[in-house]
Formats: sequence, structure tokens, C-alpha cells
Amino acid sequence: MSDEIKNKVTDTDGEGSDLVTLNHMYKEYFLDYASYVILERAVPDIDDGLKPVQRRILHAMKEMDDGRYHKVANIIGQTMQYHPHGDAAIGDALVNLGQKDLLIDCQGNWGDVRTGDSAAAPRYIEARLTKFALEVLFNPQTTEWQLSYDGRKKEPVSLPVKFPLVLSQGVEGIAVGLSTKILPHNFIELIKASIKILEGKKVKIYPDFQTGGMIDISEYNDGKRGGRVKVRAKIKIVDKSNISIVDLPFGVTTNTMIESILKANDKGQIKIKKVIDNTAKNVEILLELMPGVSPDVTMDALYAFTDCEVSYSPNACVIVDNKPLFLDVLEILEVSTMQTKELLRRELEIRKAELEEKWHLASLEKIFIENRIYRDIEECETWDDVIKTIDTGLKKYVATPSDPLSTGDTRLMLMRDITEEDIVKLTEIKIKRISKFNSFKADELMAGLLSELEQVKHHLAHLTEYAIAYFENLLTKYGKGKERRTEITNFVSIEIKEVVANNAKLYVDRKEGFIGMGMKKDEFVCDCSDIADIIAFTKDGKFKVVKVADKVFVGKDIIHVDVWLKSDDRTTYNMIYLDGVSGKAMAKRFNVTAITRDKEYDLTMGTKGSKVLYFTVNPNGESEIVNIQLSPGSSAKKKIFDFDFAELAIKGRGSQGNLVTKYPVKKVTQVSVGKSSLGAMKIWLDEVSGKLNQDERGKYLGAFDTGCKLVTLYKDGAYEINDLDLTKKFDVNNIVEIGKFEEDTIVNVIYHEGEKGWSMVKRFKIETSTQDQKFSYLPETPGTKLYYATILKNPVVQYLYKFGGQNVEKTLELASFIEVKGWKALGNKLFEGKLTKVSFVSADSEIIPSETETTEDEIVIKTEPTVKPDTQVKQASLFDPEPPSEEDKNKKDRLSTGDTIEFDV
Repeated sequence: MSDEIKNKVTDTDGEGSDLVTLNHMYKEYFLDYASYVILERAVPDIDDGLKPVQRRILHAMKEMDDGRYHKVANIIGQTMQYHPHGDAAIGDALVNLGQKDLLIDCQGNWGDVRTGDSAAAPRYIEARLTKFALEVLFNPQTTEWQLSYDGRKKEPVSLPVKFPLVLSQGVEGIAVGLSTKILPHNFIELIKASIKILEGKKVKIYPDFQTGGMIDISEYNDGKRGGRVKVRAKIKIVDKSNISIVDLPFGVTTNTMIESILKANDKGQIKIKKVIDNTAKNVEILLELMPGVSPDVTMDALYAFTDCEVSYSPNACVIVDNKPLFLDVLEILEVSTMQTKELLRRELEIRKAELEEKWHLASLEKIFIENRIYRDIEECETWDDVIKTIDTGLKKYVATPSDPLSTGDTRLMLMRDITEEDIVKLTEIKIKRISKFNSFKADELMAGLLSELEQVKHHLAHLTEYAIAYFENLLTKYGKGKERRTEITNFVSIEIKEVVANNAKLYVDRKEGFIGMGMKKDEFVCDCSDIADIIAFTKDGKFKVVKVADKVFVGKDIIHVDVWLKSDDRTTYNMIYLDGVSGKAMAKRFNVTAITRDKEYDLTMGTKGSKVLYFTVNPNGESEIVNIQLSPGSSAKKKIFDFDFAELAIKGRGSQGNLVTKYPVKKVTQVSVGKSSLGAMKIWLDEVSGKLNQDERGKYLGAFDTGCKLVTLYKDGAYEINDLDLTKKFDVNNIVEIGKFEEDTIVNVIYHEGEKGWSMVKRFKIETSTQDQKFSYLPETPGTKLYYATILKNPVVQYLYKFGGQNVEKTLELASFIEVKGWKALGNKLFEGKLTKVSFVSADSEIIPSETETTEDEIVIKTEPTVKPDTQVKQASLFDPEPPSEEDKNKKDRLSTGDTIEFDV
């Protein structure tokens, strides 16, 4: 321990002590260390957006730059002259810079940010600065310099960067007591935003990642502390048993992605049969699903339980005036933009001074030679005489600010006074140059200098426009190939309990009152997940919701147990119970939408001896009629009667219920189940997520009651019948139309038959009863195309075709043109050739289609019978058209008279 430290420490009496207090150590050493890490290691400077190691790497590469590649090992060695740390830290920082594909031109194996593969050894890979880096990072004349750590070299305090580099590359660093995380943004969008700032407009910028994927920026909050973004992988459904991950979230590699998928699979949260990594030029992780597993539910489960969705909390901390400061990305962008403008001003001022100096010297040289002033010094005996003679000779022909022009003066006006240094430079002109002096070329040179000088002065006078032109030039030269890769969207919130795979089985011991996953010898209830909530009702009229476990006690004599979903306002419980004190039978209907877990709730009046006489669970609020049999010994005149639950309103679980009878009840039996008391559910299809919902998002499909089904028409000429399932996700890009299925639903179709080359019309009722299976209603001949399909009643369409080199437009009422036939029938011929356009006009339907139309270039082509995946189709039945004209109505009348059509040309 040094004497200096000892002298600084005193005890309570003021005398010296041999102990160093922790307070002193924290005050002196810890703060010094924290400041060093913040300023010199982890946090970037706002001036150039670089950490010290990055700045020193780029400076070393600039010093080495000769246009050719250099070994990375050599670059690391050169950087160590400026960076007082090991070669490993420099190498890692250099590889990190190179992988961002902006400032460093890499050659060799530099690793892959998508797979997590590391770069080859520094002796095997090479690098050089990109043209972009050379243009925007360096200018010795505007750079502030300082001595390196050992005093042998000079290094930049910060590079004169004329671009928002820290926002483009992003940065992450952990210091002592604080951290920084700035997400990377799009190159093109940053330049355009800088231009808007210079124009005085408001801007918004959002992160963009090399790995692509999707991002939800609803909580980004301009990158401030407390903000958050969610990033997702792009997942495509290949077929009913395979899905493919084609884009990764930021910061996730294929290896970590596969590990997270396998981990979720081991926990039973998803059900995957096989994972295949096909990543090469593009990312592709193929997931083969277990038989019977829905690809849609699996996709949501991947977002919920794996690295297919990750979230980041930005924390934009930068060094400003040697102090860490928390800003948002817009403030950083504005500072960077204004700094770029200031650097451009300084460069113009420097250039202006250079041009003025060149013109000044060229003017003196021209006068010195043309007027042969050099001859006047032949007889001078001293150097002072030479200087004085030349100065006197020049003043005959030039004027200076200290010797201005007078009226009628024809001397040349210089931009500054003549100095001794100027005269010395004139004496150094060689005789050879004097003898070959060309006055015309000298005038051309001076005129060119003056022209450029005027241009520089103009730029200085219009600095904002010059800065805008600078950014536009960057965009033109370097913007190609830097388009946005990450799709900005709003993520639909995924309820984990709705998508988690049923990885456990629920059992019940009704008599003893136990439920759980580990009771395999007891009664099986249902499949569930290991994070599910379970609701259990007992004979004494009580219920409880508990977290599923291996074995949980909920109460003896269990009458019903099932998985409970929060906020389920449609599942309705119908119950008749006996009050233990009065002996009255009471009936009630209730929902259980919110509870406190593990708390016991009483559904009766709470009296001793109360018990449940009848209990049913109705998923869609169905009512029912039950038969009540009273005890034979009761004094009631009518001992058997029916009771209709539809007469009861659905109330809260705490209601006492309505009186059924005051006499003893012997037996309650169900007579019939009625319709839903809650009414039909109004269902919409979210055309972005493909999910059904009741939140009025997307296209309205109709009101669905108990037993109602959905019919879906696909672009490949197939239909499918499904039960209403709010958890199912539809591929909206491959759907022509979706709606409510009725027994009298008629499918109206216009298509091109590939074998004969005719355009055909058919109408049919759905005759198949199998659900969740596609049935193709078009011939499987090569070249068959679907033009139009709808389940709307009595649709009227306009169609266009070419005849005799001219476009012919007709209106067709499909119901008048052809009667309903079998679903496998070819239909009736509409035209012996192809149609170029089919558009919706009107229909007898309450559900109005959205505004789209089908054209020849956008029609699905069905071939053998596979559909080309890259073909885009706009459904003709989904748009609000203009009403048909009188001429169209006349055409419609003519078309509705038979199965054959004569075309007017």
C-alpha cells in the first residue's frame, strides 16, 4: 500500500491509519474505471457514431489504403498502434464492422450473421475500405487530432462523418452503470429523413435488419428508454404437414432458432416431427409437423414459445461532450444531419480559401512574367533589395485591400495583400517555366478558378440546398440494393393458452376430489397443456379454478371438470340446485369470465346442505328444456312438468337464481337442447392475419349460430367445408371467397377449360359432407383457369374478351344463363376463347364484396392440377362496382335467354 494512499486516510481522531476505506476506493478508483469504460469502450460518440476501437480500426485502414485488399492480421497490427488492448478485441470489432456490409469491403470467409458461423482466422481473410467509407468518413482538414496512448502517433478525436452512421449500423454496449442499444435503421430511409429535416419537415424512422423478418413498431417510441419492438421470423405454410421459416428475427441465428424449436418441442409446447436446415444463399428452416397438427396453430405456437418472436428494448445512449446522454433516434438523426451540414460548410470554406490562394498566386505569377519584373532584380546586390524590387514592381500592376483601386485605376484587384512569402515563391520560378509561359493558358486557369470560386460561394450562400444535394448524391451512388428488408406490421397478440399444444392429459378422481396430470389410473378428462387453468364444479354447488399440476385437490364429489379460458363469455352453465334450508329448487344460468385462482366460489345461497340437482355446460350459450319429477309424497298437484332454461337470463355466478319449485325434487332429465340464448355470433375475417374474430376486424362473414359452418372457395378451383373455429388461421392470399355455408348455398363459377379452350359457366350446390377436406370442382386438364367464383345469390358480372382485334364487353346474370347442376359438371359454354377480364356488378346479398377485379394477367393457372405459387389473383367477387348502364342491362337480357351467345362486333 503506497504512502500516498495511507496519507489520504484518517481515523476519527485525524491521525493516519494503515487501512484504506471502501468509501475512498469507490470514490477514486471505481468512478475512474466507470468513466473509462463508458467513454473509451462501450458507448459511441454522437459526432461519428463510433466506439473508440471502431474509430481506430477505420483510421488505421485509411492510413494503409492503396486501393488493394489487406490481410486482416496486418490491419489488426496497425490498429494496435492506436488501441491499447489485445488483438482479439480488435479482430472481433473488425469482423463485426465487416459483417454490417457498409464501411468495409470484405474478401474471404467473414462468417454469417444468419447462421452464427464465425469468420476465418485473420491471416486468411482480407479487407479494404468501401468507396462509401472513403467518401463520408475522412477529411484530414476537418479532423481534430490527438496523440495516441503512447504519444508516438496522432489519431482522430472523432472522424468527420457526414452520414447518420450510428443509426445505420446500430450499436450495443454494456458499460458500468449504464448500457446502450441503438437498433440499425434503413440506409435509404435515413438519407430521405435527413433531407426532410433539412427541408424543415417532420420525420419518422424505424429499425431495419439485415436478416429481414417482420417488426411491430407500435411501442418503439422513437428509440427512447422504455420503448419496445417485437421482431418476428417470416413463416410460410408449405402444405398441411410442412411449414418453412424463411427470414430470421434480428439477433437470432439458424442455430439458436433450431435450438429454441427443439426445446419447445421437448416441452410439448409444439409438435414437430423433424427440423431440416436448408439454409444456403437464403434462410430456410423446414419443419415437418406431426400427423393431425394444424400448421396455423403451430405457426402461432412458434411465435409464442420459440425465438421466432423476440423483443428488444432500445436504449439510445451516446457520448455528447464527454458525457453519456440518453436521446431518441430523431434527436440523434437531427444532430447528425446538422453536423453533416456544418462539415460541408467547413469543407466549402476550406475549398474557398484554397481557390482564392491559387488565384492569388496565379495572378502574381502572370504579372511577374508578362511584365518581366524578374529583369528588375538583375542588378540587386542583397536579398532585401530583391524582395523590395519585386514588391515595387508588382504594385504597379495590382491593387490590394490595403492599397485599393482609385478612380480610373486599371490595376488588377487582388483578394489579399502581397506577403513576403508570395514574393519568395516568385523568385523560385525556374527559367524554363518563364520561357514557356503561355498567357492564354494562364488566363484560362484563372478564369476556371474564378468560376469554381463563384460556385463555392453560391453553395455557401445556399448551404441547405447544397446539403440536400449531397444526401441525394449519396442516395443515387450507394442506395441501390439497400432497400428495406424488414416488413413493418402490427402483430396480432397471441394468447399462449390458445396456441400451446396439448402436451398433457387431465385426469380426475371425482369421489375424492383430485385432478391432475399424474393420475393416470383415474378417469381421463381431456388433453390439455401443462400451463392450462382447470375449472372444477362439485356436488355441493361450489367451484374452483386451479393451475394444472400432477395432483391438486379441488373438493370432493366433482360433477364437472374442464380447461378454463379467461374472458370466455359464451360458455354458459345451466344449473338447478337445492337450497339446504328452505328446500326450494332454484335454477340459474351464468358465465365464469374472471376469477381469482385457487379461490373457492359458492354458486348456491351458501346454506348448509345445499346441493346441485342438475348441471350442464353449453359452449355457445344454448338453452334447454328439462323435465322435473317431484317426489311422489309431495303435496304438489302437478308432480311432473317441463322447465325451459330459455326463460332465464344469463347472469353473474353470484346470483341466487329463479324458483323452480318449493317441493322436493326426485329427478331432473333433459328433454331437448335449444338455440343459443346469446344469439348468433357475428364473425369477421381479418384479411391480414387470416384469423376469424368478433372484433369487427376485416371482412364480415355473417352471423353464426350453433351448428353453422364455413365454406371456403380457393384459387386453385377447390372448396372446403369447416366448422366455425376461431383459432383457425386462413391463408387469405389463396382464398377467392369465404362465407357462411347454408344447405341451399350455390357456388357460381366462370372458368377457362384448358382442353377445349372455351370459357365456361357452372353453378352447383355443395353435395359433399366431409369436412376439413378440399374438393376440386374444376376439370384437372392442363391450362384450366379460374376466372371468377362466388357464393353470393344471383350474381351479375361484366366480362371482357377480344374479338376481331377489338375489346368486347358483356354483362351476364349467371342464374339466368345456367341452372344448378352437379358439382362435377363442366357447365355451359360462354365463349369459344379466353376472357381478358371479369368484374362483379351486383348480387342479392346483404354482405357487400370489396372492390377488386380479375384480369387476364392476374388469373390463377391450374396445371396438372398444381397451382403456380407465384401467380397473383384478385377475386372478382370482392368489390363494389358502379351500377350497370342501360346498354349493359339490355345485354344482360339478351344473355339470359339461352345457353349459347352470339357476340356483336
